[in-house]
Formats: sequence, structure tokens, C-alpha cells
Amino acid sequence: MRNIPFGKPIIGKEEKDAIARVLEGTTFVHGPLAHEFEHDFAAYTKAPYAVSVSSCTAGLHLAYFYLGLKAGDEVIVPAQTHVATAHAVEFCGAKPVFVDAERNTGNIDIDQIEAAITPRTKAISIVHFLGMPVDMDKINAIAKKHNLFVVEDCALAIGTYYNGIHAGLHGDLGCYSFYPVKHMTTTEGGMVITKHEQIATKLQRQKAFGVDRTVGERKVPGIYDVTMLGYNYRLNEVQAAMGIEQIKRLDSFLTTRKQNFDALYTGLKEIDEITLLQSSNGQFQSSYYCLSLVLNTEVADKRFEIVKQLNEMGIGTSVYYPKPVPHLQYYKEKYGFTENSYPNASWISYNSIALSVAPHLNLEDMQYMVNEVKNAIVKVKKLVYA
Repeated sequence: MRNIPFGKPIIGKEEKDAIARVLEGTTFVHGPLAHEFEHDFAAYTKAPYAVSVSSCTAGLHLAYFYLGLKAGDEVIVPAQTHVATAHAVEFCGAKPVFVDAERNTGNIDIDQIEAAITPRTKAISIVHFLGMPVDMDKINAIAKKHNLFVVEDCALAIGTYYNGIHAGLHGDLGCYSFYPVKHMTTTEGGMVITKHEQIATKLQRQKAFGVDRTVGERKVPGIYDVTMLGYNYRLNEVQAAMGIEQIKRLDSFLTTRKQNFDALYTGLKEIDEITLLQSSNGQFQSSYYCLSLVLNTEVADKRFEIVKQLNEMGIGTSVYYPKPVPHLQYYKEKYGFTENSYPNASWISYNSIALSVAPHLNLEDMQYMVNEVKNAIVKVKKLVYA
């Protein structure tokens, strides 16, 4: 039996040494490494500007804070996403207006967006689900027609490209996550990238209490003014040091992810009892965060039995996501959503199993998972027909 955890950060001597150098000094925040990491991330994505933040959620919140979102405003949000995508709208007192997913990708159904737009709509939030890019040309056409701000939630999309341009650079800004199981990690943390100098400049202030000058810009230590409302959403120097080293490994990480994904996809695609979500196609280049298989009707109600069998064979699994956001208790009770709303997002959430393709695994692990998925399905089908 193999040990195949769903996520396992790859941390080497370089990261540990970089962190140790920070700890040997006296500057843990407001230091040069956060700026160096911003420069490196901007260079990697070819973004004109990058702003480091304490998490992707913080970045999303800052996006709407910058926009001046308030009570009575609305934002188009995909139903199939992590709750943080919607929470960031709620933080501002505004209302997320959910749109169902495409059945073949898990991404927001673009054809349903315009019907959800009202005079109160201020922005469109899109999520590149599991790293599969959204058709941003269509999104931007809708945004331009209705004069809407576009926020790209890129939490799972480092290495995602649409028409050769990195995710996060198609809309007004893009927000990234460095949570431990993501494509790269700073233990926790995030980044916002944008094409717009005005956005980057204001976010740099708003992420740090709204002060008018950084520590390095102060002629007299401790003397500054506060010119706007702001939060404490800074990335610290320990996290930045780790990020600087992790981004050097990113191409290697992404190459392994693609190799693992392709092998796993090839092994699973002929299994009649499952459907695989689309990953890449022509101008759509995925970051291959994980592979999500959707169980078809015949075995869908046996999902937890299949998960249990896979876990017993050492295979770590997850679900993206446990429910469509409108079905989570907070949103369901606040807005009165029913269980039969958002059918495509529901189909994915309630019938899927996520398998890892992360770089701590290899091609033999992929074949092992293929075999065990097949074995698990055979076993549950015997239960179905018993």
C-alpha cells in the first residue's frame, strides 16, 4: 500500500536557510523581502504590478474595498467556488449574486451572467476552477458593456494561461493564494497582480492601515499620517523569504503537475462510471491543481464508500467544494436558496472526488490511483446490485 497524501508542501534547505536568515535579523515586517517577492512574482506572471498580502481572501477583500463596494451593491459570483470568494463581497456589506457552473469545466456559466446583472451590479468575480481558465474575452465583453469591475480569483491558478496571458491579467486584478497545498506556499499568504498603477498604489496603502508612507519612506522614524481607511493585511518577511525560494521551483512543480495529471486523466477517462472535467484545450492552459472526477448516477450515492476505500488504500482525497456556496448554511439562511438551485454546481459538489497530481507524487502513484479507483468502483457496484 502506498502513502499518497492529497497535499504535501515541498520545502527544501533553501527555504529553511532563507527563513533562518530572517529570524537571525530584527526585521520581520516592513522589510525588503516582501518587495523582492512582489518583484519576482510580477516577473513570473509578467504583471506590471504585484502587491503581497496576508492571504488570497485578504486580497479579494481589498479588491472590493478599493472599489468602494457598500451595502446595496451587488457582485456576480460563481456558485461553484470556495466560500472566500463570496465572503469578500459580504465583508463590504454588499450582496453576492450567484451564477451556476458550466457542467464540463466547473467554471462560471458565462451565458447566465447577463441575466443576473442589475443596476446595482458593480463587479464580476470569476474563479478559474481547479486551474482551468475562464474565457476572459467573453467576460470582459460583458464587463465593458455594463461598466463592471472584474476580479479574478486565482487561488488555484498559478500557471494558468488564457491566450498566452497569465490568469489575473485579463480583468482589473487577480488574487492568489499561497496556502500550504497550493502550487507554491509561504505557509499562508497571497498576492494581488494588476495592470493598473492606481490600483497597486492604493492597495499598498490599504493593506497597511492606510498610512501615507512606508517605514522606508519615513524621514523620521515613527512619523507618518493616515490618509485613508486600511487593514493589516501585510505579508511578513518570513513568508516572503519562503516565497522567493518557492517561486524558483515553480516551473518544476508545474511540469510535474501536468505530467501527473495527464497520466491520471488517461487512466481514468475510459471508466464509464465517472466523468472528468475539462482541463485544457487550445488557448486554455490549466495549472493542473488537481483532478476532480465526477461519479455518474450509477455509483454517485456511493461516493463516501469509494472515498473510504481509497483512503484505506493510502490515497488522500478531497472535494472541491463540499457544497455550492449558496447551499452553505450562512448563505442558504440569509438569502433563502433551495437545495435544487444551481444544478450544475450541485452535480459537481455532491458527486465529485478530487485526487492529487501535486509534485510530491510521481507517475507510479498515478497508476496506483487509477487501479484503486477502478477497484473501488467494482466493489461499490457489487453493493449496488447485491
